[in-house]
Amino acid sequence: MTSITDTEAPGMNLAENYALKVRGAKQLEGADRRFFGLTLASAITVLLIFAGVFIALFKGAWPALHEFGFAFFVTQKWNPVTEKFGILAPIYGTLVTSALAMAFAVPIGIGVAIFLTEICPRALRRSIGIAIELLAGIPSIIYGIWGLFVFAPFFQKNIQPFLIDILHPIPFIGFLFEGPPYGIGIFTASLILAIMILPLISSITRDVFDTVPPMLKEAGYGLGCTTWEVIWNVVLPYTRNGVVGGAMLALGRALGETMAVTFVIGNAHKIDPSIFHPGTTISAAIANEFAEAVGELYMSSLLAAGFFLFIITFVVLAGAQWMLASLDKAAGGSKK
Repeated sequence: MTSITDTEAPGMNLAENYALKVRGAKQLEGADRRFFGLTLASAITVLLIFAGVFIALFKGAWPALHEFGFAFFVTQKWNPVTEKFGILAPIYGTLVTSALAMAFAVPIGIGVAIFLTEICPRALRRSIGIAIELLAGIPSIIYGIWGLFVFAPFFQKNIQPFLIDILHPIPFIGFLFEGPPYGIGIFTASLILAIMILPLISSITRDVFDTVPPMLKEAGYGLGCTTWEVIWNVVLPYTRNGVVGGAMLALGRALGETMAVTFVIGNAHKIDPSIFHPGTTISAAIANEFAEAVGELYMSSLLAAGFFLFIITFVVLAGAQWMLASLDKAAGGSKK
């Protein structure tokens, strides 16, 4: 295609053609400057929104942070009547539920991605992939309602008593599975979270596996490797950064999930060694008590909890972006 700067109008002398080219170049340069300004403004807007959220949360959290200091993060007493607050129990619940959810979802998600990219018949790949990704479109409150009215009663009657009888007598880990079968609790919330983040892990991992050059896998098969050996020695090492980055993105969602967890975790401000007992998370505590917060210190304590969750999520997602940037370099063949 011929650009405006390459076209010479018929019947014009050299000077007129040169002037036409100069005007065309200036028009294109002006359009580039406007486009650059628009994209720069968009990027700055995102940074300003991020800074605004950070400042607003810190400003609202400052009274509680000033009043309780570091003890706010290491005590689990939460008493609105006496205005004594500590978020150790929500921090514990947030970290434990997210860790358990990742332990359940990451192996299954990677297994799904391996099946879709390496083993699944081509005719079924699209339909199975769409079915898995549809899980990501279900609202979190639907997961919470399903967990409370369907999964929790089933788990309480049929699965939890069996797990308690089998696992509680085991030395060193039996205390994690003791207590009556409530149905709801940290373990149930972790399973619901695992179901929610599973589509994210599987879809990202599948896309990452598709970046592996076919020549590398064909070379492995040519050397006599089995499918498992090609996956373990070729696919996974090549995509290691991307797989970890996708898992960290899923972890970021698990850390901040609110409604689904609120329905099934039990919302108890205490730390209990048993994962079958009720607990709470930072987001669940904020959702349950924000509307009832009376007094500056009570509201500030909830905002301080949100500020701490904001920092945790930012650190996780920043790490995920770094991992994905490493993947992009590997996929482009330019490693620095």
